[in-house]
Amino acid sequence: VQLVESGGGLVQPGGSLRLSCAYSGFTLDYQVIGWFRQAPGKEREGLSCTNDGVGTIYYADSVKGRFTISRDNAKNTVYLQMNSLKPEDTAVYYCATQLYYCSDDASQYDYWGQGTQVTVSS
Repeated sequence: VQLVESGGGLVQPGGSLRLSCAYSGFTLDYQVIGWFRQAPGKEREGLSCTNDGVGTIYYADSVKGRFTISRDNAKNTVYLQMNSLKPEDTAVYYCATQLYYCSDDASQYDYWGQGTQVTVSS
């Protein structure tokens, strides 16, 4: 199982980025993919999750209304569209997968990507 994030970078406050999480080596059982982030000195924070099996989508309050998760199974890719970015969104962003259900608990996830840096600064 492999997950590879891309799309990070430097953006001004109020700007947008779209992150991609390309996955491979999955069985059909791994239908839950979540997005997390970790800023220096802080714990890993669950942001959003999609469960393809039951159509569940989850958003943390900190990103609700600004971030949108989507999935293209034909391309084996999950996206995180991030709008109205703020300096406090600066972090390394990760995608991860698990077998069971959407959760914001990082310990519940089995496989992780390497992360992509997002920096929001003027």
